[in-house]
Amino acid sequence: MSAPEARDVRVREMRWWDIPAVLELERALFPHDAWSKGLFWSELAHARGAGATRRYVVAEAAGRVVGYAGLAAVDGTGDVQTIAVAFDQWSTGLGSRLLGELLAAATDFECREVLLEVRVDNTRAQRLYERFGFEPVGIRRGYYQPGNVDALVMRLTDPVTAVQGMTHGSQG
Repeated sequence: MSAPEARDVRVREMRWWDIPAVLELERALFPHDAWSKGLFWSELAHARGAGATRRYVVAEAAGRVVGYAGLAAVDGTGDVQTIAVAFDQWSTGLGSRLLGELLAAATDFECREVLLEVRVDNTRAQRLYERFGFEPVGIRRGYYQPGNVDALVMRLTDPVTAVQGMTHGSQG
């Protein structure tokens, strides 16, 4: 049986009861530097209410969490905290959809720019970010552990235009 297309996947707000499934996917995708349960709880604590500074979403297909993503927003700058897609959902467009959700949240938070870090050896993710208009702006040496892998820092200077482009079908 093939993986459902991204359009068959429901994207919604992440809630506390999603953490066990998110952790399972997190450990499968990032076995050496997976986030802890406590870190997800902390992030979700800042995702609701009048003073919210975070937006976290999950993607579900057939009752299973197949992706998730999170954004932090502070003083007009958004920071992509995490974005993850289950292996069987690669090349379905789900990564683009999740990134689009984060950029829409960045516009809701009135962010003037959005930053992210990506492993220098993760060219697949870098291509996704470039399609949305992110550009390299620096390197963080030894950012990812273990292995002492550098991070490429990327910036999108106009999230509003990126979101408008998505609604007109120009993003992959």
